[in-house]
Amino acid sequence: MAQMNMQKMMKEARKMQEEVARAQEEVVLLEAEGTAGGGAVKAVASGNGRIKQLDISPDAIDPDDAEMLEDLVLSAVNEALGNVSELAQMRMDAATGGFNLPGF
Repeated sequence: MAQMNMQKMMKEARKMQEEVARAQEEVVLLEAEGTAGGGAVKAVASGNGRIKQLDISPDAIDPDDAEMLEDLVLSAVNEALGNVSELAQMRMDAATGGFNLPGF
């Protein structure tokens, strides 16, 4: 009887391992957006933590106030990275059934 339970547990562990591997592949493909300044600056981040796109409206460019544009870019980028991280975590949680596995 114990051997049956162990086999079942091993089968479930393999299934979860496959699902985690699939989720890791999908996470890399995720994208999320962040905006700042009412949409004057938009950043798009990928699931691997890289910024894929940065759009800056010409209206946001004031040569006399570079600091404002810097703040808008930082805000949009950080929001995009936070959003994609949240999406990735939700995908990994779905793969692990909510188990907190180290490294995920």
